Amino acid sequence: MAMKKNGTAAPEAAETATPTNPMAGFAKAPFVKTPAEFKANMEKAMKSAEEFLSFGQGNVEAMVKSGQIWAAGVQDIGKAVAANAQAQIDATVATIKALTAVKSLKEAVDLQAALARSSVEKAVAETGKLTDASLKLAEQTMAPIAARVTLGGEKFGRAA
Repeated sequence: MAMKKNGTAAPEAAETATPTNPMAGFAKAPFVKTPAEFKANMEKAMKSAEEFLSFGQGNVEAMVKSGQIWAAGVQDIGKAVAANAQAQIDATVATIKALTAVKSLKEAVDLQAALARSSVEKAVAETGKLTDASLKLAEQTMAPIAARVTLGGEKFGRAA
């Protein structure tokens, strides 16, 4: 170090940037690593990228499985609705046939009241069954996706 006239140390002259050394005057950058550190960091980055890619592929598979479950469930519910509608039509046709054979107005009113009561009871029962089936289908449909969310939390949450 050079000394000033007053006896204090003068700071050393900083290197001046030149075409052959453009980084002269700058402190060594903390991100400059040895080739081994660079290679290790690149390997970590590649492994992380592979994990994310694999996880994404699993997410797509879960979505496909969820869609298949939903489609099958909707088909089953549709079949149940169609069967209920057919049963109601059959009951109505049977009541109409019975009405053609009635001998009094009271018999006709009783048959229609019985049909109405039966229809309402069946509708309430079937609505409950369809609601239960719909809720069960929603749970089954979301299960693969929920499993992926849980896995993602376990796998990537630990890194945070």
